[in-house]
Order: sequence, then structure tokens, then C-alpha cells
Amino acid sequence: MKFEDLLLEIGGFGRFQILILFVLCLARINLPMHFLLHSFLAATPSHHCAIPHQEAFVNLTMEEILLISIPREPDGTFRSCEMFSQPQFHLLLNSSLQPENDSIIQNCQHGWVYDHSQFTSTISTQWDLVCEQRGLNQATATFFFIGVTIGAVVFGYLSDRFDPFQAVSSGPGTLSHFALLTKSRRPFPGEALCVPAERCLPLAGMEWVDIEHRTFSGVLTSIFWSIGNMLLALTAYLVREWHWLLVAVTGPSCGLLSGGPSLSGVSCLDPECTASELFSSFCLSQALRTITTDKKPGESYSYISLFRTPVLRKISLCSGAVWFGVAFSYYGMSMKLTGFGLNMYLSQFVFGIIEIPAKVIVYVLVNRIGRRQSQAWSLILTGLCIGANIIIPEPFTSLRSVVAITGKGLSEAAFTTVFLYTSELYPTVLRQNGMGYTSFVARLGGALAPLVFLLDEVWRSLPEVTYCGVAVCCGSVAFLLPETLNVRLPEVSSILPCTWSLMSPWVAADQGTAQQGSGLLGFLVFCPSA
Repeated sequence: MKFEDLLLEIGGFGRFQILILFVLCLARINLPMHFLLHSFLAATPSHHCAIPHQEAFVNLTMEEILLISIPREPDGTFRSCEMFSQPQFHLLLNSSLQPENDSIIQNCQHGWVYDHSQFTSTISTQWDLVCEQRGLNQATATFFFIGVTIGAVVFGYLSDRFDPFQAVSSGPGTLSHFALLTKSRRPFPGEALCVPAERCLPLAGMEWVDIEHRTFSGVLTSIFWSIGNMLLALTAYLVREWHWLLVAVTGPSCGLLSGGPSLSGVSCLDPECTASELFSSFCLSQALRTITTDKKPGESYSYISLFRTPVLRKISLCSGAVWFGVAFSYYGMSMKLTGFGLNMYLSQFVFGIIEIPAKVIVYVLVNRIGRRQSQAWSLILTGLCIGANIIIPEPFTSLRSVVAITGKGLSEAAFTTVFLYTSELYPTVLRQNGMGYTSFVARLGGALAPLVFLLDEVWRSLPEVTYCGVAVCCGSVAFLLPETLNVRLPEVSSILPCTWSLMSPWVAADQGTAQQGSGLLGFLVFCPSA
């Protein structure tokens, strides 16, 4: 008997599953506030070189001082990182006569002056992470994702030996934020160890529900990620000082330390069991013991097991590429909140709202056209939306906003699908390791995404071209994965000791028998003991 058969025996989706989903949804709200905090924490407001006081400036207004001290861009705005070596008083007579001699232009010598109308302070304004130091500003997000990458591997290992609930901890994130507040000059990378919950929470919700409600469970928990996005916009709007913004975001994490239900303690999955249900629960408990001992004593599976057979190798390599493209394009879009005619707070809020209908559409599409088609086309169309905004002229702010919002919705649709899809590709004993590996690859994409913005120094549109190309290429790789619509989650018996053949992916959920599949990489398992 499979575990899903046991779930069907007790109804598949009862009060126990609803309770789990409720707890997971609450915990998931706080996650995007950590992942996307960089957009506000390290925001760079308008700035220009600080001009030292001179006696010749006594009768001049601030606008006139800037006019003779700082060169202008072709659009008439003052340059952010350069100043004249000597005041150019002739510009007071004719400001259009900008000096053509670059020898009188130099980098800022006395620091910068920032526009505080939108932000009271950020790490950019406090530590002058602008101009030559701009790379360090973007690197703060990269350090965060490096921490998440380490956490994905470590907590993936722990989740296979302990319950996923017990492997989730927000303590390291809170402590490292405290280090950033009180001591560190550069953001502390270890904070991201708090966020492997992003992977553990959806898994815990999906493995405890039947096939019929699996998609609903995955999409529901994902919707609360979008709610967290909107709450981040509201929190950042109300708290404009970066120290207190950190406190506001990390404070709720302290309440997420919890322990959860364990398979070893199952006696009845419904808290209110009748006598007959208790008898049935006893039978289920015996069956559960049989299932859990299906794994031979001393037998263990590691990340190496993900590449031990040709089928698993292909699944792991292809799913890793898809996860990289999804995270790379999603965070690339999420961290670019300007240039669309909206302020940063409204852009963040709208980007969060658009994710909800996108996830509702995903719920319909993955059950109609399948996981593979949904995954591939959502990621490819994300890339095309990014590419479209390269062509659309900047004065068309309304059109650029519509395209950007559409692309953001598609990128979230790709992210929602990849969680559901990947968890269905791996057998039970490898699922946590599989999700740990794909999360590791995704965080590499997330770590590189903010650094790509620095490519605009080579060519202004190069970052968008990079995001577009990666999304389209990685989306195309999804066509190489098998379809998992309406199939059982693979069990321990579908692992290494068996012989693999290129037929249908797994046992069909509705009939319990192997049928010819439409996937490019389907397989049927033959075991000597079957």
C-alpha cells in the first residue's frame, strides 16, 4: 500500500491537512520580506557630489552652485559621480555652454549629498555605496543568496533525517540582522540560513495531502508569498529608516520557531476520531510502519543519488537549469522597481497583486495542459516580456508598466509551477535532497541576478538582454522533463535497485496501472520483488 492510498482511506483532505496548511501559510508570509528586502534596504536615492563651501558662493543660490560645480547629462540632470575641478562661473551667463574639456572633470572628492524625500536612510546613503562603490551595494543581495544557498544544502540534509517542520529555524536570520545593526560594516551573509523554510514549507504541505488537492495546496501556500510581497511594500512605505526596517521585517521571524507533526507519532490524522475511526487509524498506523520500513536498515540516499541513474541525471540537470532560469529572471524583475512610471512602493505593491491572479491561472493550467507545458511557456513568456521592454521607448511609461507587470506575473507563475513540478519529479526518499539541490541552483541564479545590473556600464540594455536570454533558454529546457499530471508521487521502490525503461513516468493515479505516457522522459519501474 502506498502512502497516498492511506490518505484516501481517511478522506485525503481533512481537518488535519487544513491545520497544517494554515500554519504553513502564516509562516510563508514573512519569507518574501526577507528575499526582496534588498530593494528598499539598499535603495540608492538621487545624489550628487558634495560641494565644499567657498566665499565666492555667498551670494549664489544652491541651484547656481550646482550649475557651476557639477556637469550635466544630455537630458539636463546633474551627474551623480562627477564634479568640476574648479567652479565654472561662465555657466551662470549661459548654462547650455557645457565644457567639452574632460580634464576639468573629476570624481567626487568630498562625498555625496542625497535626496532624503523618499528614504530617511539606506545602507547606500550611510556607507556611500554609490559610484565606484556601487558594486558593493549590489553584492549585499548576492551575500544574502549565498547564505540561502548554503542553507538549502544544509537544511535539505537535515530535512531527510528530521521532520521538515523541525528543520525550519529563523534564529540565524534574526541574529545576523542584529550583527548588521550593531557591528558589521557590510551585510552579514549568514542571515539567509533562516529561509530554507521556503523549500520545507511547501513540501510539508504537499506530502500530507492527496493527489486531488496537491495542486490546491501548493498554490494556496504560494499565494501567501504574494501577500508577503504586498506587506513588504506597506512596511517599507511606513518605515523609511533602514535600521528600523530590518527590525520590522525580522521581528515576526522570532515567532516562526516551532515543531510540527511527525510520522512516527501518527495515531489518527483527525483530532476528533470516533471509535470506528480509531480502529481504522490503528490499521493505518500499522500500514505506516510497513511503509517507513520499506527503506532497508543502513540504506541512505544523498545528493549523489540524484545523478546515479540516467533518468535521475536527466531530471536533475534539466530541473536545475529550469530553477536557475526561474530564480534568475524572477529576482531580476523583482529588484528593478524603477523605470515604469511608478514609485518604488507602488511598483512593489502592484508586483505583489499581479502574482495572485497569475497563481489562480496556474492552478487551472497545470491541471488542464499539464505541468511541463505550464512551466516551459510561463518562463519563456517571462523572457519575452523582459525583451519587449528593451524595444519599447522609455517615454511610453504606461505601456512599459503593463509589459513589466505582465512579465512579473508570468515569472511568479513559473516559480509557483516549479515548486509543484519538481516535488513530483523525485521519489519520496530523494524528494528533500532533490529540492535541496534545485534550491541550491536557484540561489546561484538569485545571487547572480543583482550583479547583472552592473552590466549596464558596458551597454545600457545588456542586463535586460541577459535576463531575457536566460529565461527563454531555461524555459525551453523544461520541455525535456516528463509530465507528472495525475500521477502518483514516486515511492522508495522506484529507486536504484530497479530496472528503468523508457515508458510512462509512474503509475497513473486514476487507474493504478502503467499506461503509455506522453512525456519525453517517462519511465516504468520493474523490481524483482514486485
